[in-house]
Amino acid sequence: MKQFISGIFALLVVIGCKEQKQEEEMPAVNDEQVQEMAYMDYGAKFSNSDVLDAMELGTMYSTMKVGDTTSVKVKGTIADVCVKKGCWIKMPVGAASATVKFKDYGFFLPKNGKGKEVILSGKAFKDITPVDELRHYAEDAGKSKEEIEAITEEEVTLSFIADGALVEKFDNPDVEGASKTEE
Repeated sequence: MKQFISGIFALLVVIGCKEQKQEEEMPAVNDEQVQEMAYMDYGAKFSNSDVLDAMELGTMYSTMKVGDTTSVKVKGTIADVCVKKGCWIKMPVGAASATVKFKDYGFFLPKNGKGKEVILSGKAFKDITPVDELRHYAEDAGKSKEEIEAITEEEVTLSFIADGALVEKFDNPDVEGASKTEE
C-alpha cells in the first residue's frame, strides 16, 4: 500500500512539474508590446499616428486623376530602392506600385532598406513620367541595357513626395545622417 501511495505521489509531482514548465515558456505579451517597433528618422519629424496602410492608399490612387494630390501618412514596405544613392523607393500600393521621392532631394533612405517597413509623411498624386525619367529610374535600379532600351512610352505613375520617413531599424543602414528613435 505504501508503494502504491508513493507511486501516485511521484506521478503527481512529475505531472505538476510538466504543467509548470509549459506555463513558464509562454511569456505574457499585450497588443501594445507587439506593436512597438524601433525606427530610424529621415527628413522632417512627424508622429506615426493616423497612418494609412499602403493598400488603403492604393484604393485612394484608384479614384485619383492625373494632377490630383492628397496629403497622407502611409505605412508599407520598401519593394525597391535606388542602388546608387537611396534617392527614391518603390512601395506596393494595392495591385500597383508607387514611386516615392524625397522633398527637395533633402534626404535619402538606406540603399540596403529593401524589404523593410517604412512610414512616410507627404503628398500622394498621379503624374505622367516621361521616357527619359523612366529610363533613369531603370538605370538606378540596376536594370540591364536591354531592359532600359525597351522603355519607349511615358507612363501614368503613382507618385509620392515624402517630407519625412521612418524606416524600421536594422543593422548597418548605408546612408548617413540617420538618427535613431523609439516610437
